Amino acid sequence: MYAVIQTGGKQYRVTEGQTLKVEKLDADAGSSVELDKVLMISDGDKVQVGTPYVDGGKVVATIKSHGRDKKIEVIKFKRRKHHDKRTGHRQYYTELEITGISG
Repeated sequence: MYAVIQTGGKQYRVTEGQTLKVEKLDADAGSSVELDKVLMISDGDKVQVGTPYVDGGKVVATIKSHGRDKKIEVIKFKRRKHHDKRTGHRQYYTELEITGISG
C-alpha cells in the first residue's frame, strides 16, 4: 500500500515504515502529525485518485528530527565584466517516519 502526498509544495510517494525528509514543519520532535493533502492511495489493484485530494484520506507520520541539508552554492557570473558573486544556502528540513495510511 502506498500514497502520494503533498507537503511543502512538493509531492512524495510514501509507504508505511518509510523515512523521508520534507520541508520544515512546525512541530516538536517525537510528536505525531497528520498529512491530509493526499493525492492518491493505492492498495494493490484498488486505486483512489483525488480531485485534487482524496476525501477522508490521511497519512499519519512521526517526526524523528529537524535539521539542515548540505550547502547549495549559488554563483552569479558575467563574462568579461569582472563580476563574480557567490552565496550559499542551507535548507531546513524535517525527517518523518510514516506510521499509517488510511483512506
